[in-house]
Amino acid sequence: MSDKYCFACGENNPIGLHLTFDFDGERIFTKKILPREFEGYEGTVHGGIISTMLDETMCKFIEAKYHEKSVTGRLEIRFKFPTPTEQELKITAWQENQRKNIISMRSTIETADGTITAEATAKFAVVNAL
Repeated sequence: MSDKYCFACGENNPIGLHLTFDFDGERIFTKKILPREFEGYEGTVHGGIISTMLDETMCKFIEAKYHEKSVTGRLEIRFKFPTPTEQELKITAWQENQRKNIISMRSTIETADGTITAEATAKFAVVNAL
């Protein structure tokens, strides 16, 4: 199964986010500057795009650490501040715990000055090997 057309990370999707990731063994990171095409209110990233980036980063952590595919079972997002368009954002995810095939994750989006604009908690179910 290929992810090359995934909206969040697929390199072949012409309208996708094209997120790429770095994994240090404990956390996974991506950086992105979103143009105005991804805004809700003027100058602010649409909440659905924020949710997508948080979810995708957590999912990629599981792929990087366990070499397993997973699906989101539960996703809760807290929007703390408006997330700006046209500025570099850093999205980070890490694992909180694991119980059998259920992995609990956390993720944040922060601006260049370190302000966390959104954070997520999620439970993922591991479904099969890559």
